[in-house]
Amino acid sequence: MMFPWRSRGRNYEAELQKFRPEPFLVEFGEYHPLKPIMVTDTKTRRGARKGSTSSSSSSSSVPTDPLSSMLDGTDPLSMFAAASASEDLGRRKRDKEEDPLGPDFEPWSSKRGEILARFTTTEKLSINLFMGSDKGKAPSPGSAVSEKVRTRLEELDDLEEGSQRELLNLSQQDYANRIEELNQSLKEAWAADQKVKALKIVIQCAKLLSDTSVIQFYPSKFVLITDILDTFGRLVYERIWTMCSDPRPLPDGFTVDDVNDTAKETCLNWFFKIASIRELLPRLYVEAAILKCNRFLSKTGIQEILPRLTAMIRGIGDPLVAAYARAYLCRVGMEVAPQLKDNLNRNFFDLLGTFRQISGENVQNQLVLQRVEVPEYLTLYSPAINWILQCIAYRAPESLLTEMMERCKTLGNNALLLNSVMRAFRPEFVAARATDFIAMIKDCDEAGFPKHLLFGSLGRSLACADPPESERLTILNEAWKVVTKVRSPQDYINCAEIWVEFTCRHFTKREVNTILADIIKHMTPDRAFEDAYPQLQSAIRKILLYFHNFSVLFSIERFLPFLDMFQKDSVRVEVCRSITDVFLKNQVEPTRDPVILNAMLHICKTMHDSVNALTLEDEKRSLALLIIGFIRMVSFGRDFEQQLSFCVEARATFCNLEPVLVQLIHTVNQLAMETRKVMKGNHSRKTAAFVRACAAYSFITIPSLSNIFSRLNLYLLSGQVALANQCLSQADAFLKAAVSILPEVPRSISVEGKFRSSENFLLDFINNFLATLLVVPDHPEHGVLYLVRGLLNMVQDYTWEDNSDAKVRVYTSALPLLAAMSQETYLYSIPKMDSNETLYGGDPKFLSEINKLCETLIGQILDHLKALSKDESIRRQGALAFSLFGVVLAHGDLRNNKLSQLSVNLWNLSHKHGYCETRMSVRTLECIKHQAQQHDMTHLTDVVQRLALQSRT
Repeated sequence: MMFPWRSRGRNYEAELQKFRPEPFLVEFGEYHPLKPIMVTDTKTRRGARKGSTSSSSSSSSVPTDPLSSMLDGTDPLSMFAAASASEDLGRRKRDKEEDPLGPDFEPWSSKRGEILARFTTTEKLSINLFMGSDKGKAPSPGSAVSEKVRTRLEELDDLEEGSQRELLNLSQQDYANRIEELNQSLKEAWAADQKVKALKIVIQCAKLLSDTSVIQFYPSKFVLITDILDTFGRLVYERIWTMCSDPRPLPDGFTVDDVNDTAKETCLNWFFKIASIRELLPRLYVEAAILKCNRFLSKTGIQEILPRLTAMIRGIGDPLVAAYARAYLCRVGMEVAPQLKDNLNRNFFDLLGTFRQISGENVQNQLVLQRVEVPEYLTLYSPAINWILQCIAYRAPESLLTEMMERCKTLGNNALLLNSVMRAFRPEFVAARATDFIAMIKDCDEAGFPKHLLFGSLGRSLACADPPESERLTILNEAWKVVTKVRSPQDYINCAEIWVEFTCRHFTKREVNTILADIIKHMTPDRAFEDAYPQLQSAIRKILLYFHNFSVLFSIERFLPFLDMFQKDSVRVEVCRSITDVFLKNQVEPTRDPVILNAMLHICKTMHDSVNALTLEDEKRSLALLIIGFIRMVSFGRDFEQQLSFCVEARATFCNLEPVLVQLIHTVNQLAMETRKVMKGNHSRKTAAFVRACAAYSFITIPSLSNIFSRLNLYLLSGQVALANQCLSQADAFLKAAVSILPEVPRSISVEGKFRSSENFLLDFINNFLATLLVVPDHPEHGVLYLVRGLLNMVQDYTWEDNSDAKVRVYTSALPLLAAMSQETYLYSIPKMDSNETLYGGDPKFLSEINKLCETLIGQILDHLKALSKDESIRRQGALAFSLFGVVLAHGDLRNNKLSQLSVNLWNLSHKHGYCETRMSVRTLECIKHQAQQHDMTHLTDVVQRLALQSRT
């Protein structure tokens, strides 16, 4: 059965005025929905005037909020929290007063990894142990010793107590694993109450520190073995502590009087055992390891023992071994008695006295035997000297630095010592004396310790603190005279990278350009830059830290050639990313500076060209966002043609990143709208040609996108922009292109890595497309409503999902559009462009075509509703029927009896099986009753009665 359609006439302006909500003026002080609610106590407070309240906005009927009323801290929880906070503050203050070591003191643990990584060797190592054999003992579960070493251990004969065991041909990793096994054996022996065995393990490990046969590895050996000593010292201290904690725990700030006799006797016994060790070095190290235990014996024991142990170190013949013994003693001394600075100074001055041994016959013969040069040998002292000086310089007055500088001069400006002094003392102190340090560095012996290392240490201090302004240029010139003469590219870049920050911090682009040119000169021959990417990246980061004006930065002549040295793809892209990121953070205003644009295009092109088939999607997205950020920062102001030319160049440059192309299309569309705004909608011949060029740009670019919905949405958006600029032929082409690719939409798409049905996305697009068609005039050569018919035909032919109602929903959405096209005045229009309301002027033939199309759509919808009569489809049938009922009610002329009957039938169908929501039904009926009261809608009274009757039935 056909239902003749006729749209009801609408006066949109009158409807808007009729249903516009009345404004409500809120007086000051009255209730306002955005005003915060304040809950206050309205009871009369003790001592207050009777009848007064705490707030004029409160009501006596509002109960007091117990949480808000106790915010003054009077509730028990708040009082307890305040008391706890006060107690914690007091405890932290006491701890700060009692413990001179603060968070600004760099602990030994932070240096451990650096030493192990720096002092390595490929030589074979050996371990000599004078202990009983452990043959037959199962290895510990955590053992990581190599199979080769395990086999060697199994082949050893079972030796008697005190016999020698020697492990030979150990690699560096095997040696570290064996030391870790000894550390584990120590813990197991202690846990098994084998205290004598544990002590023997520690003694034998301490003996290993006298071996300098592989001298380059000695600092790392010191780190590994002192880990065992630290473990032993902790175990002994915890055992004695536990003995003192019965029946109650010993307080942190205990005194000798709090220690019981048993604990004192046990502690004294440990010191007697250690005193009986015959060899000097293990006796010294093991006693230093349990130095903290002296707290259980005497108040002043540590103050007496430290000078004695310091004097004992003078008996060690090897200066390197003695230096690390002093470093260990200073380390445990800082842990137990950091206030005893005199002992630190004494150790340091003793160390200075051993420097003359380096030129002695024994040391020189050892260096010749191991083929170690003097500069390399001197660097082995660095960790020990640096640590001792760090302990001395911690919170030391500036006068101590002056004293240390005098000591260096007395020793003939010993380069090793001078280097450690510059690294140990506060940068502010060093910076204030930078000129004096340079003079001392110039007097140092180049053969003993390279001067570029000294200038590197000075540069680190000057990067943290500023020298006097009048001396800065002299400092840079003197430093660079030395740095530029360094022959080794690796040594050169290690030092030059440090001074880049000083140059950027205090000088202009001229000096920075000179530095960069010198770096390029040194690092380009033999492609030396390939081994120095970390240092070169560090130099870039420092430049970006101080140069936020990119016009200045990119005008540095050697900056881009400097970037060309990053030829490893991953490193080059990372550098370009960092530059672009800094640019986006600091470039506040859009720019048209050609220097910036050329440089940034080069950098962004580098990022773009790194994309290939193996690039991850996240990486592509990240790079695209950076390039998009740059594109958004480009503005040529009123020079729209130049802006379009830039977009043309950018399209060719970034063709492999789809999000960038999408952004370029948006940029060009915005450019067209800006042109329209400037011309106030009245285009001249020149601007009309320009906006058509913008449309052509978009029309050419959109097909290159792979994402179908990106193409659809951009076709629609670009068509809307073309309509706004009176480019009818271009708009027609965009909209026809969108319709033509609808069959290409897949039934499922990937969203965030998961496949989802594309149906909802497609319906959203079609609804937006239908809304645009209201203002699109018909093409004179294609007949009435050709775009609407083309869209509906595509929807008809599209392969929808099985059991899908999407097609019928589109038909239902098309009815309001067709009804709006039937009106004498459209709901919206585009200024200075004629729509169908003007072209046809309410022509009966045009209205007849609309009505026929509506009748056809309603027929299709009703046929689909009939097909949904099966039990499993009843709910869908009711929802679609109610949706169509709403459309017919809102847009159809119900004075037509058949259309009126159709609305009643749809209402009945939607309520037939009780699936329609009751609240929605009631509200709909109320709305129809309200409309029926209007003078031009009285015909709805009959419809209301019939609907109400059916609802009761």
